[in-house]
Amino acid sequence: MATPDINKSPAILALKAEFSNLTWPRENLVVEGTLIKKEAQRAYFDLGRFGTGIVYGNEYINARDMLRDMEPGTRVSAKIVALDGEGGCIELSLTEASRQKIWQQAQDLLESGEITKVKITAANPGGLIASLGDLKAFLPLSQLSAEHMPTNAEADKDQTAEALEKFVGQEFEVKVINVNPKKNKLIVSERETVNVNMKELLSAYSVGQVVDGLVSGIADFGIFVRFAENPQIEGLVHISEIDHRIIDSPKEMVSMNEEVKVKILDIKDGKVFLSLKALKPDPWATLDEARFAPGKEVSGTVYKFNPFGAVINLGPEMQGVIHVTEFGGVDEMKSKLQIGQEASFIIESVKPDEKRILLKLKK
Repeated sequence: MATPDINKSPAILALKAEFSNLTWPRENLVVEGTLIKKEAQRAYFDLGRFGTGIVYGNEYINARDMLRDMEPGTRVSAKIVALDGEGGCIELSLTEASRQKIWQQAQDLLESGEITKVKITAANPGGLIASLGDLKAFLPLSQLSAEHMPTNAEADKDQTAEALEKFVGQEFEVKVINVNPKKNKLIVSERETVNVNMKELLSAYSVGQVVDGLVSGIADFGIFVRFAENPQIEGLVHISEIDHRIIDSPKEMVSMNEEVKVKILDIKDGKVFLSLKALKPDPWATLDEARFAPGKEVSGTVYKFNPFGAVINLGPEMQGVIHVTEFGGVDEMKSKLQIGQEASFIIESVKPDEKRILLKLKK
């Protein structure tokens, strides 16, 4: 008769299951404890099956405000700092547990997408500093709603900071968009709260539709346009969708509060992407092929430099590009050409499919 395997007996299996579900003490674990007593520079806590915990040394000093009014029997959360603390007790930190709990609450807000309130405590050219409970949060300028975006956001930094100062002391509704306890970084967005009902509002619009709008913000990467008939909706016109030409800054083309017509390019995840360019005649559709033919000489004005060469304005609508290799390097290019300089060039090639005219220097 075979000997029964005691490791498979119901009692042993139940015991193993019970032990496998147990949480064992380890450093950085947050545990619940009950205050037993306070002594000079020491506080002892009952940690149940984990034994006795102790708060002492710098941890006691850091937590003295918390401990001052704490009576025996009070239950608190504590973080295990070391398993081999003084007198064989588990060393605890009350402040670290409190900090960890606060950051966890911030993480919960991030994951839930819940809207919460913050109080603005300071301003700088990059945005607003706010308090979310006991944490300091940053609300970047780019994450402000259109309502609170300064009209001079693209002006000098001092003017931007001055415009933001008026919000200090106010409460804003925001969503948490970035949580990083290790770097002590918490970023919030007011703009994201506007997107909560945006999907419903945008259901009345479709791709290809042309709408009237008002320029509500200007950034290096594009412009924000608020719909005239529904100011709650604000869309982005990327810099590449402002004009058929390459432009250096959106400020060259539009001004704050300017009335514009835009075409809806895409509606996705509660956001709307717009175009000014789509409503402008495409100069390539009526290209003067006789004037812009390979080998022809053209005059142009140096518009901007980039790492690959220079962009040349060939009249009000067309542009050409001269590659940096024509000069040997960027420094050599900038020594021969200056922004705003008029010069003569030879058309090397015309690529209608790429909407590109390649130039070379007239020898």
